[in-house]
Amino acid sequence: MKSNYIILLTAIFSINGYCADIEQTTLDLFKNHCASCHAENRLGLIGPPLIPQSFKRLKPDAAALVIKNGRTATQMPAFDKLLSDAEVKTLVDYIYTKPAQKPDWDMADIKNSHIIINPPDSLGNEPVFKADMQNLFLVVELGDHHVTLLDGDKFKPIFRLKTHNALHGGPKYSKNGRFVYFTSRDGWITKFDIYNLKTIADIRVGINTRNLAVSDDGLFIIVGNNLPHTAVILNAADLSPVKVIPVVNEAGESSRVSAVYTAAPRKSFILALKDFPEVWEIPYVDKKIFVHDYRYEMPAYTGKPFSIRRLKLDNFLDDFFFDQKYQHIIGAARPEGERFPQGGEVIRLSSGRKVASIDMPGMPHLSSGISWQYKDTRIIATPNIKEGVVTIIDTENWQTIKKIKTQGPGFFMRSHEKSPYAWVDVFFGPHKDLVHIIDKSTLEIVKTLQPIPGKTAAHVEFTKDGRYALLSIWEDEGAIIIYDAKTLEEVTRLPMKKPSGKYNVYNKTHLEEGTSH
Repeated sequence: MKSNYIILLTAIFSINGYCADIEQTTLDLFKNHCASCHAENRLGLIGPPLIPQSFKRLKPDAAALVIKNGRTATQMPAFDKLLSDAEVKTLVDYIYTKPAQKPDWDMADIKNSHIIINPPDSLGNEPVFKADMQNLFLVVELGDHHVTLLDGDKFKPIFRLKTHNALHGGPKYSKNGRFVYFTSRDGWITKFDIYNLKTIADIRVGINTRNLAVSDDGLFIIVGNNLPHTAVILNAADLSPVKVIPVVNEAGESSRVSAVYTAAPRKSFILALKDFPEVWEIPYVDKKIFVHDYRYEMPAYTGKPFSIRRLKLDNFLDDFFFDQKYQHIIGAARPEGERFPQGGEVIRLSSGRKVASIDMPGMPHLSSGISWQYKDTRIIATPNIKEGVVTIIDTENWQTIKKIKTQGPGFFMRSHEKSPYAWVDVFFGPHKDLVHIIDKSTLEIVKTLQPIPGKTAAHVEFTKDGRYALLSIWEDEGAIIIYDAKTLEEVTRLPMKKPSGKYNVYNKTHLEEGTSH
């Protein structure tokens, strides 16, 4: 006999005309296998929403294969040994069924969620603890939803902050490093004052959120959402909402936001879109920001604050890397059939035109790419989350000059301007406990570390001076292991709860070439 919850749910679906009935067996199937990552309402937690709006590029047959085989570069496991073909079909039919109510979160909802916990002008301007404020780390611990503030000189925890669930791994700092902004997958944005160890404000900007970026002048924040299909502008001082931008193309089709970025030299935000092949540039100052590109006879463009400049492309660009001067986007799409082939593309921001294709098979993780000076040129190096290879690209001619074979697909790559080495993990596959060390002058692997056999080793970040490298053991009972970045010997280790990432204030705020921007 159906429970009252199931009867009510069935009635809601029927009233809204989206489906005639949802069997309890279907709901139980979803709850038992999917809800822990995607939520019982299908609107997403650490996994994305499982509703039709999320499947504009994924057909039902392909979705069935994802359920059976898992999905590269995500935490989606394979269920082929747990679910029958009939059960997989049941789940596919369910997730392609519209929810009872259209998932929405508008300006009124955003304003109603806004909480100022400590007004910015109520706090002192001097740190309440002693440390090099530029050599601090924030360690995101997914295991118990906390962030640890770590002294990068003494390697001692200073403070531990409880966060919203399913925190996105990459917090963003204000330019001086005093404030940090956190994003949770369920749409909450938090501003924290590192000097005073106090939370300033909280606000919920969406139902399922990707990430945020902070303007170079420190005045604005942009947040990209999966649900609803919007980008939200916030006042960085207290997180009060400024504008909600619907992400809609000229044909009226909406799109999820893959990611948002700050292009500091251009005084603009850059948006990667998931569901139609465009990149958006949104200026946050009222001035001429796009220079005339004589090669393409493009007119100069005057950007009004929060206006939209549409760069129309031939392909989706799910993942980005910016060259060091933010003149080019190097992007790649998740392969979705023959129409959108594998490989990378280079887009010149001033003209909005594609200037090169790059030989990058598999699925390069460009947002984790790094760059350095190699001989008489500057190169980009990116790991690959589908193939065991690091691709090295010459930015002078956009040619692939080397493919370094690794023990498996990698997720993160890091270095430092003062370090002779680049570190890349082997995040996916049976060799997830390995980390390769690449000599930046020879482009050869010179050492492979195995910090803890059988435990996932990932995400390196350097101290401000590049002297030490901090590596995560990505397990619930994990650790941060500190290495001497020159001798590659272990110095110490600190127990942590699934430390997904570590973010050094100086490296992030100074756009250090060895870390992601």
